Amino acid sequence: MIRNRPLSSATALAQAGHFIDPETRAVVPPIQSATTFARDADYQTKGYVYSRYGTPNYDHVEDLVAELEGGAASLVFASGLAAATAVFETLRAGQHIVAPQIMYHGLQDWLRIISERRGIGLSLVDATDPAAIAAAVRPGETALVWIETLLNPTWGVCDIAATAEIAHRAGARLGVDATVSPPVTCRPLDHGADIVFHSTTKYLNGHSDVTGGVLTVRKADEHWDDIVNVRKYVGGVMGPFEAWLLLRGMRTLSVRYQRASENALAIVRHFDGHGAVDAVLYPGLETHPGHQIAARQMTAGFGGMMSLMIRGGAEAALSVAKKVQLFMPATSLGGVESLIEHRATVEGPASLTPKNLLRLSVGIEEASDLIADLEQALAG
Repeated sequence: MIRNRPLSSATALAQAGHFIDPETRAVVPPIQSATTFARDADYQTKGYVYSRYGTPNYDHVEDLVAELEGGAASLVFASGLAAATAVFETLRAGQHIVAPQIMYHGLQDWLRIISERRGIGLSLVDATDPAAIAAAVRPGETALVWIETLLNPTWGVCDIAATAEIAHRAGARLGVDATVSPPVTCRPLDHGADIVFHSTTKYLNGHSDVTGGVLTVRKADEHWDDIVNVRKYVGGVMGPFEAWLLLRGMRTLSVRYQRASENALAIVRHFDGHGAVDAVLYPGLETHPGHQIAARQMTAGFGGMMSLMIRGGAEAALSVAKKVQLFMPATSLGGVESLIEHRATVEGPASLTPKNLLRLSVGIEEASDLIADLEQALAG
């Protein structure tokens, strides 16, 4: 804060929440590797008991993420799936979930498992259509509506505010996976969401060297207490070194996201209408059906995630994925390096992803080099 003026997200990130160590005056937090903490002469704790409950390194990250999201509290986890599944672990038999039919396949696979094994209802819908969500919710039974913004890997746009209204009218909470739209561009809680999820492995860390997840809640109520207990007793906690690396990576999030957004838009504009490409999927493209909603929700660019629909079907798409030289054929997204992936192959036989779709995670390299790489692969 400067003269009661709130800091921008870029400033808060660059200064790691204006951190200054109270003992050494260091501007970088130390790594506290202790797993347990001694009690004082009165057998009282000083805020920390055991690392599974929390450590100073967790606090640094959680406080910064909560500030960025405008939330009441945040929790870091050992992985993105550990964080996301903690939300669903709070549901009881007989309750109901609404989720996208196109979404991160790992979490959708797990939702199918808990639906079958635990008697929890599951409806998978076109989450870009608020009417489809409204038709799927069951008042008094639906406990959670879960959406992504943007939908991975087709980059459809979910209207957060409209979905929040539908969920709340039915007595349900709205959870938003905002992994590909970090809080430098989108704050789902401002649009009515109750809880926000990020796989911190992706944009928040941004260097492909830390696995983690984080949840942020609008209101720290009893449901949040349940999630805290899931982390405490299931034990899906992040290591202190990983938390330290995550915070270090977050300090450059604003500039990384800006560069990735600029690069992706340059690639999109180059290949939109290209003879070897059936379609370019990117919400920053004015012709994208969800562009107006995305522009309202994403205030600082549309990110580095896009997909190319390759003319010639699955065989042609796989050929391009094998012939690129700069784009790395690897799973994940949001790092400084550009990645490419044939999602239908990765997701397996049950995948609904089009067979000619290539998912691109555009990094911070020179855009002209990335365009040239895709051109040579397409020409081949």
